[in-house]
Amino acid sequence: MIRVFIIGASRLGGADLQNLLASRGVEVVGSGTIDSLVSELPDLEIDAILMDASGEQYESVLQSISDSDLTTDAAVVLVTDQPASESLATAFRAGVRAVLPSDVSPDQLVAALQAASAGLLAVRRSDMQAAFPATVPASQSFDELAEPLTRREHEVLQMLAAGLGNKEIASRLGISDHTVKFHVASILGKLGAESRTEAVSLGIRRGLVLL
Repeated sequence: MIRVFIIGASRLGGADLQNLLASRGVEVVGSGTIDSLVSELPDLEIDAILMDASGEQYESVLQSISDSDLTTDAAVVLVTDQPASESLATAFRAGVRAVLPSDVSPDQLVAALQAASAGLLAVRRSDMQAAFPATVPASQSFDELAEPLTRREHEVLQMLAAGLGNKEIASRLGISDHTVKFHVASILGKLGAESRTEAVSLGIRRGLVLL
């Protein structure tokens, strides 16, 4: 059972949706504002925060999420009517685990909550492609890398997709920060990426990252 707190006065807080979520293993433990959640958090056990930013100023919402430090306590799933190509990278940098359109279906919503609660990033394929265009040369097969990732690099890439920093990756794998930096640099080189975010995007598109 995934325990979820809903932020945003919208259809996401409606009884019909809450009943539907409950039938699919998602329990809504409360609803309110960011401030109310911060005050209630010590007494709540939650896995995810479902936040509806539809109609809100997007940058202000992300700033509020960053200021509240909520992403350190639970996975934040954001529903927005902003174009994903303009907002996706910014949201992930703010610690958000999933970005969904305002017309998201119940099935997609549940799948995103499950993925985010498991430590993964979730976004629609079409939004990912729009936000992070492929940079692979046309002469190179998209499914093939000139040099394949090693088993350890696959593990590091998966953790990058989960939003972990170098120190967290080093701790989980029992290796040094320096070794993690070496693996990240190798991953960027093999994927032809210029940043960690682009590496995750390309990894997802190539099927190297499990969502």
